[in-house]
Amino acid sequence: MSQYNYLTQEGFDRIKGELEELKTTGRQDVAKAIAEAREKGDLSENAEYDAAKDAQGMLELKINELEMALSNARILDESMIDTSKVTILSNVKMLNKRSNKEVTYKLVSESEANLKEKKISVSSPIGEGLLGLKIGEIAKVTTPGGVIEFEVLDIFL
Repeated sequence: MSQYNYLTQEGFDRIKGELEELKTTGRQDVAKAIAEAREKGDLSENAEYDAAKDAQGMLELKINELEMALSNARILDESMIDTSKVTILSNVKMLNKRSNKEVTYKLVSESEANLKEKKISVSSPIGEGLLGLKIGEIAKVTTPGGVIEFEVLDIFL
């Protein structure tokens, strides 16, 4: 049974655009590299040809992964999100009890996670620890450095 990949419309559009780019420009670039390597002679001793074929395999693997992500995608409407508890697409303001610092993260699918944009995956240790909590509740997250407690201060869109 396949698992759904919950995405925002923005995330869906980004993946779709990346897939189109790889299918067109990416495949053309790899085909050109293979053709150039073939022109250099004996394929059995041609490292450039081997590298180009490896690049082709990696490209096709990435295309397959993106196609699977889109085929299992379910687009979430942020206006339908319940902010009484932490769910996917929630912004969560929380207090790190160890460092006494406040941080805010948005919980997103794994394919949309980006720490620089303060978006963490719901399947990450922190994301899993926060899911279902309400304001005032404590998430106990096990990390390599030990258990860290986060107090949920606010939940918003």
